[in-house]
Amino acid sequence: MPVNPYFNQFGFSSEQNLIEDLVVEAIKMYGIDCYYLPRTDGTVDDLLNEDDQPVYNSYHTIECYIRNIDSFDGEGDILSKFGLQIRDSMTLSISFRSYNEIIQTPTGRSRPFEGDLIYFPLNQKIFKVMHVEHESAFYQFGSLQFYDLRVELYEYSQERFTTGLPELDDKFDGDDYTTPEFRADPDTYDPLADNITIETEADAILDFDPKDPFSPSGW
Repeated sequence: MPVNPYFNQFGFSSEQNLIEDLVVEAIKMYGIDCYYLPRTDGTVDDLLNEDDQPVYNSYHTIECYIRNIDSFDGEGDILSKFGLQIRDSMTLSISFRSYNEIIQTPTGRSRPFEGDLIYFPLNQKIFKVMHVEHESAFYQFGSLQFYDLRVELYEYSQERFTTGLPELDDKFDGDDYTTPEFRADPDTYDPLADNITIETEADAILDFDPKDPFSPSGW
């Protein structure tokens, strides 16, 4: 038997718009401005279907609401055999409307994607989007109002930053071993970090003979 049509709360756009207005207003009142960095494909490997060097070439200021109450989530600071590891994570909420107006309109990206970065100004750290949840509030009055972004502390791995914001573009200059500045300065350039040097040395060792790819004589 169908539901009572006189009490159907999921078919009225006015109530849905009211809830969305309240969500946007609450995030603007109690949130914080963050820099959102969409990820752009750099050098995609068609064989492995992965991007070895993504590019972040733009940033967008958007208001985010911090869902954490006391502190960061995650495992915190861990002293392991690999050294000190900081595994902070948190959950941020951004409204559909703000994302569509601030990010989707200039970039054409329909939603936040895993792999995007968010610069958190309170501790001046960068966090990576690990998961995007769009149904955290389950269809209030038949609509959805915001995304929940589960982010973790970003670990730099030679990605390229050309956002136009100096505090982001220059943040990893001391850790980038592929820039011309590091190649020109022998005191700061590590030749083992250059793939070209490794490939040149490997070409003199490996011989892709059908008999034995690791032996020039084909033992």
